[in-house]
Amino acid sequence: MRRQKSAPRRQAYPGTQAVQRAVALLKAFDEARPELGLTALTQAVGLNKATTYRLLTALESEGLVIKSGTGETLRHTRGGLYRLGPELIALGVRALRSSDLRAAARPELVALANETGETVTLEVLAESDVLILDEVFGAHLVGATHWIGTRWHAYATSTGKALLAFLPAQERQRILPARLTALTARTLTSRTALEAELAQIREQGYALANQELEADYSAIGAPVFNHEARVIAAISVGGPQTRMTPECIKRFIPLVKKTAAQISRNLGYVDKLPSEDRVSHKRRRLQRTQAAQRIKK
Repeated sequence: MRRQKSAPRRQAYPGTQAVQRAVALLKAFDEARPELGLTALTQAVGLNKATTYRLLTALESEGLVIKSGTGETLRHTRGGLYRLGPELIALGVRALRSSDLRAAARPELVALANETGETVTLEVLAESDVLILDEVFGAHLVGATHWIGTRWHAYATSTGKALLAFLPAQERQRILPARLTALTARTLTSRTALEAELAQIREQGYALANQELEADYSAIGAPVFNHEARVIAAISVGGPQTRMTPECIKRFIPLVKKTAAQISRNLGYVDKLPSEDRVSHKRRRLQRTQAAQRIKK
């Protein structure tokens, strides 16, 4: 009997493992650990010290990490602490500038911050967390200053709950951690209670986080949808309890919802249009696409 040839095995691209390990090293740094030594980094990524040191040396040569301290002795030893370097900041800025989502949202965020006087954020899901993609500070000296790139547990934030509420149930279950850790006395730690609140959020179109992430901080969040009617981000307005009173929250809710809806429209979201307007909008979009294709030809 003639043996059939087995399909050739796919080989990883040369250097793939080294790249993955280098990325893991960069991801080991966070707000709680902005500086790490060689031993801590070795433990974080599960590599031996020699391999970790070689990777760090390569990253340092490109400005992706820098070593604290000065002097020739430090440069030529494995001592000292590492932190993320200036080239990563430059890359992050380029990524932000190229983000269609950020460009579509920025004018609306500025307008909302001006109207409310509070800090406004644009956030996206990053695994089980939300990550601040953009932020516009409010007019008050005392307010939220969480900075771009900050990550929070999604289940404890207004933006996170707004995003989770509109995800498919299967995806939501995959994202949520098995155990919901209490960050404050008000954090929801019951999956049943969280699911009930997410159902309410889907009905009302906005989410509240009342001192669930940190004490004396409340926020209102609303989802942002793309042209495929898929939730891709959320915005929030937040501030201290002294200003985010029940009356203030009631006044801000429609503003936050309106801003989120406008950003969604900027991204091509048309689901909320009347059926005849939706059809004509899709027809116009199709006509523009066909015209662009003719021009390319």
